[in-house]
Amino acid sequence: MEVGEVAGALAAHCVAEGVEPRQVQGEDERYETFARIREQLLTHLAERFFERDRSSTEREVDEALSTVHEDCAALRRYLVVSGLLVRPRDGSSYRRGR
Repeated sequence: MEVGEVAGALAAHCVAEGVEPRQVQGEDERYETFARIREQLLTHLAERFFERDRSSTEREVDEALSTVHEDCAALRRYLVVSGLLVRPRDGSSYRRGR
């Protein structure tokens, strides 16, 4: 999945949910702007689909994320890398992070 595809899928989902990413003013670098918007959108997904005190299996995470984009593995990976989802080394479960 390309970065632009992820941004488009996340943006479409958030607009459908009534959430608009804040516009970033005064940034010259497109990557920095994208990174900030991606963070906002991933935060929205974590808050929308995952409760703080509940563990989810990989299958449950993928089922939730597949409602946003078919490449749910990429979305899951972005959530884990950003710390919004955490998992043990064995990958047996996922929990809301920060």
